[in-house]
Amino acid sequence: MAEIPIRSFLASLVAVRKTETQHEVLLLKRTQTLIGEWCQVVGSIEEGETAWQTALRELYEETGLKPDVFYSADICEQFYEAERDAVTVAPVFVAFIENAAEVTLNHEHSAFRWVSFKEAADLVAFGGQRRLLRWIEEEFVARTPSKHLLIDFD
Repeated sequence: MAEIPIRSFLASLVAVRKTETQHEVLLLKRTQTLIGEWCQVVGSIEEGETAWQTALRELYEETGLKPDVFYSADICEQFYEAERDAVTVAPVFVAFIENAAEVTLNHEHSAFRWVSFKEAADLVAFGGQRRLLRWIEEEFVARTPSKHLLIDFD
């Protein structure tokens, strides 16, 4: 019987900030893979890194941001890649960012936007991203996340 490989080589991160009126999500417009699509921070795990270290590194490399508080999202993003005939699974992290922090994009993105969770769901391309955003809003904004998901990154 043939099997579909399951690959896990990426980490995904949703950056969230709290304004006076709402929580907002950072979306980035891609310039390399999935060109022109809006997405969260995503990157490949490098040799010797943990997934959470990758998420922090990618956040800083892609946006210049560092979180005030950092969590495991207690969920994985998963999708099927037809060209590889494989399922990719990526652990997801949540970074709460200071409201006044400034974004500095690298070459991987052409634009960024801080948007409401609803607007983010309208902008992203994939159902998996929308499900992920709903999860983050429900588990990290509407309620206090479990202290067991907190990652001490200093």
